[in-house]
Amino acid sequence: MTGFQPANAASTSLDGYEVWFLTGSQHLYGEEVLNQVAEQSQQIVRTLSGSGDVPVRLVWKPVLTDADAIRRLAVEVNAADHVIGVTAWMHTFSPAKMWIQGLDALRKPLLHLHTQANVELPWKEIDFNFMNLNQAAHGDREFGYIQTRLGVPRKTVVGHVSNPEVARKVGIWQRAAAGWAAVRSLKLTRFGDNMRNVAVTEGDKTEAELRLGVSVNTWSVNELAEAVDAAADTDVDALVADYEELYDVAPELRRGADRHGSLRYGARIELGLRSFLETNGSAAFTTSFEDLGALRQLPGLAVQRLMADGYGFGAEGDWKTSILVRAAKVMGSGLPGGASLMEDYTYHLVPGEEKILGAHMLEVCPSLTTSKPTLEIHPLGIGGREDPVRLVFDTDPGAGVVVALSDMRDRFRLVANAVQVVPLDEPLPNLPVARALWQPKPDLATSAAAWLTAGAAHHTVLSTAGGVEAFEDFAEMAQTELLLIDEYTTLGQFRKEIRWNQAYYKLAGGL
Repeated sequence: MTGFQPANAASTSLDGYEVWFLTGSQHLYGEEVLNQVAEQSQQIVRTLSGSGDVPVRLVWKPVLTDADAIRRLAVEVNAADHVIGVTAWMHTFSPAKMWIQGLDALRKPLLHLHTQANVELPWKEIDFNFMNLNQAAHGDREFGYIQTRLGVPRKTVVGHVSNPEVARKVGIWQRAAAGWAAVRSLKLTRFGDNMRNVAVTEGDKTEAELRLGVSVNTWSVNELAEAVDAAADTDVDALVADYEELYDVAPELRRGADRHGSLRYGARIELGLRSFLETNGSAAFTTSFEDLGALRQLPGLAVQRLMADGYGFGAEGDWKTSILVRAAKVMGSGLPGGASLMEDYTYHLVPGEEKILGAHMLEVCPSLTTSKPTLEIHPLGIGGREDPVRLVFDTDPGAGVVVALSDMRDRFRLVANAVQVVPLDEPLPNLPVARALWQPKPDLATSAAAWLTAGAAHHTVLSTAGGVEAFEDFAEMAQTELLLIDEYTTLGQFRKEIRWNQAYYKLAGGL
């Protein structure tokens, strides 16, 4: 099943997506009641659509009152690439047996909205006609039962739609659904293989296509080098001019300076890489410093800028992290903050001040900062090529989440750690790469021990736009294990959760 493909495969816009709003009832109550059900469910849609927290177009569908209509609608949803999920509400009492075939057929994410038309009870006016019309309190329980009996993955949101918290949760679910749709339709280009002898960047690409929908394939890095060499000088001129406008360019890289040629080659890499990915319809990619072929530099600046435009990226051939970066880009579309490849590099272990300094060789996305990055050139020390150009900056402080995707042989595992990105204690004048400093929750000792116990990867996505809840919703849609490390985590309970999960996912996956 293919997902909705925007004109630009790496677009993060949510504008083309829809979520269909389904209302359940039955003919028992008569046409007058059904007309009221339709009117009130349309008002629910209007209220949610008026919230700035609900980013995806919510489309009302006629009230569903029989099994055949429900099944046909589920099939229609599955076939509509631009429809990323459904929101369902049982306004009255909708007998759940008529939902069995439809729910069994549905292959898109489901949000169960447990709400009602009125906020307050009109105490003096309540009669049994009112009770017949406004019985979602037990109609939704019937719906919840059949979802659980069928094992339907879903999110349940409870409360009146005028409550901002309800709209916020609906919006987060929509963002996760958009991220899931982006992964389901994702083409990922690997330039070369993963770093030699590294375990965590390995993985089953066939299983990834079955479970996640992403297509992961490899191209020779020399095919990329040909695209780089083919970039037109006039296009290089224009792109360098953009760099000079957007960034604080180091003096030795400016026009007429002795290293300006390195900047021009960095621009040439960006042009060639964009052209190759666009031609291939890829919205995510990987590179490896051990496989550079005819490239004169390890791509740094180009990777940073493509990530800023919505591409997923994984270093050293790490396609699993590239998937996560792409999903995080879509889920965070339009929100403050950003998402990037990240790596836990080194610790600050002063008691009471423990922090993690994250960075990578070159490739950290500038969406993580609102400051003006500097564009610099420095030796890399690995890769055996010319000194690469890169953007250097500090990540903005704020709440974030660090997430890794690992192949556990019989399943994929997501591990997420809620973090607080903080300002640097002191400047880092001798560290010529972009970086982030964060305090992991609940503390460094617990989070690091839990991370290691879970076997989570050292490559991650750091998102300061989409939070923990979006990844929780994403994991539910993907039916993928998620281990969460947050302020409530204790190591003993975390170990138990891992053991329980090992049994659960073995049984859930079948023999």
